[in-house]
Amino acid sequence: MFVPAAGLPWFVALFGRDTLIVSLQTMIVYPEFAAGALEILGQYQAKARDDYRDAEPGKILHELRYGELAHFKLIPHTPYYGTADATPLYLVALHAAWRATGDHTLIERHLPNAEACLTWIDEYGDRDGDGFQEYQTRSTAGYENMAWKDSGDAVMYPDGTLVHGPKALCELQGYVYDAWLRMAEIYDELGNKRRANRLRKKAAILFKRFNEVFWDETSGFYAFALDGDKRKVLSVASNVGQCLWSGIIAPERAAIVVKRLMQKDMWSGWGIRTLSADHPSFNPYNYQTGAVWPHDNSLIALGMRRYGFAAEAAAVARDISGAASHFLLNQLPELYAGLQREPTSFPVQYLGANVPQAWAAASPFMLLQAMLGIDQDAPRGKLYVDPALPDWLPDVTLTDLRLGRRVFDIRFWRDGKQTVFKVLRGNRDAVEARAVSTMSQRPG
Repeated sequence: MFVPAAGLPWFVALFGRDTLIVSLQTMIVYPEFAAGALEILGQYQAKARDDYRDAEPGKILHELRYGELAHFKLIPHTPYYGTADATPLYLVALHAAWRATGDHTLIERHLPNAEACLTWIDEYGDRDGDGFQEYQTRSTAGYENMAWKDSGDAVMYPDGTLVHGPKALCELQGYVYDAWLRMAEIYDELGNKRRANRLRKKAAILFKRFNEVFWDETSGFYAFALDGDKRKVLSVASNVGQCLWSGIIAPERAAIVVKRLMQKDMWSGWGIRTLSADHPSFNPYNYQTGAVWPHDNSLIALGMRRYGFAAEAAAVARDISGAASHFLLNQLPELYAGLQREPTSFPVQYLGANVPQAWAAASPFMLLQAMLGIDQDAPRGKLYVDPALPDWLPDVTLTDLRLGRRVFDIRFWRDGKQTVFKVLRGNRDAVEARAVSTMSQRPG
């Protein structure tokens, strides 16, 4: 059993969020990562409240460390549970692993963990009962920010001052929305229609409320977050792009979101920045206030494709792959500077970046998934594709593409303005063309 660590040299440790996102990114080639992540993270799922470790029943850990500091409890990473997103992402990964492998025993084995995750989302993730997910540390040694942008300066108002909590970040709402829909499909599989319908109803309510409350008519964009007073934080950041991946963006506003992310202040030419270059806190060399993260871009690109924006998804893929060519051994670092791409410029690695780093290394698989419209449905024995190759990548062959125990080699190539495909190895009848827009009617 294998579980990916976050990266070298700083983060060779068990993480919640990182491990689960890497598992999702690599699902088309190595679903065993997801199986390992679900197993090990499930074993460490919190059973009781422990404020020093920000633990609550059902919560998935953030980080586990060993050594003197951990042994003497001088740090809370024993494990530490200060993450608001690993718990819904556990549910997303469980569903995706089942769809990729068709292994019903995965559901049976991890259903108690999933039930505990669902309870945590309702009872602890939504701290004030308003229907949204918020976070705020209870620990004297806890993290200020508990989403993927977890640096202390990552969440700020448009004037640059730091946001006070509890904070309800936009992508957290998307993760929960997606998790509820995915778990509804799992309960359908288990024959529990009542539970499935209840989760779909909750998801529909969250979708409606999110699009009412987080949308800002004046700026014409979604809020980055709600602060502790439920005021919209209107800083323009990449987080809204991950809401495309989750499917919580209203379809009629998807084009607005994509267009905004592709404007020059957000789109550097080497990828989408974490923060707008027009923001007073913008620093292209800073960790999460201006730098470019490959994994963030891979999730955004898959979200763009989900809503039908194939050209934009491919543009992001070209940015990231082009950046990789400037680094040693073509290895993508954890992050690099959000400098504007010019004819004579090149991407600059963040000084403390992990290389290799798991979710940066896994990003190309998800970018390929976005361009090729790959959707695994192993329970029904189908591999759906909707390829849309750009002119800069006219011909690509995937080998060892996974669907349950089956393995496929498939060639995709441009024929005029269309992309066609041929199954070179594996059951041809199992591979079907189906529009991504059809796939986006359900999670996956």
